Amino acid sequence: MARYTGPVWKVSRRLSFSILETGQELTRRNYAPGQHGKTKRIKLSNYGLQLREKQRIRNLYGVNERQFYNTFVLATKMQGVTGDNFLFLLESRLDNLVYRMGFSRTRRGARQLVNHGHILVNGKKVDIPSARVKPGSTIEVKEKSRNNKAIIDALEATLNTAAFVTVDKEAKKGTFVRLPERNELNKEINELLVVEYYNR
Repeated sequence: MARYTGPVWKVSRRLSFSILETGQELTRRNYAPGQHGKTKRIKLSNYGLQLREKQRIRNLYGVNERQFYNTFVLATKMQGVTGDNFLFLLESRLDNLVYRMGFSRTRRGARQLVNHGHILVNGKKVDIPSARVKPGSTIEVKEKSRNNKAIIDALEATLNTAAFVTVDKEAKKGTFVRLPERNELNKEINELLVVEYYNR
């Protein structure tokens, strides 16, 4: 299945969830898209709730169905709580960490930076956005790309970074210090519904 490249705001409105984690998508029109405007929402079944939650998390991290399912299978084989492990695996993707460090304003932009070879992991170029990064690894912008306007603007716009990463904005270099804790991640998502969805 090809990656979705359409309007993000439309998907956010369909799922009643801010994919960009800013809340801007739902401020003006907080109802589902469509030519008929506001309509009465149909009450979702348990399966509908589980499916919607899966789509929320999948679109939040920008992964396709196969990657999403494979990540879940990997989480089930790890020790600990499956739902938490699942989110930790998604958070340790390279494109997500580039976004968390503030090198890009969106995960889509971060994926593009990685794809185009602007990012180094432990001093080596990695151009695979789904590459899993281990805690303790350093992520930096390639020297030739440090004057990239998009990266500079993104760093200036970023006031706070996640607690599980450290960033040196001047050197455009950061460290993935540790795996995140559940309370540091998006509180609107319910990963238990995804576990139920795949364990039907």
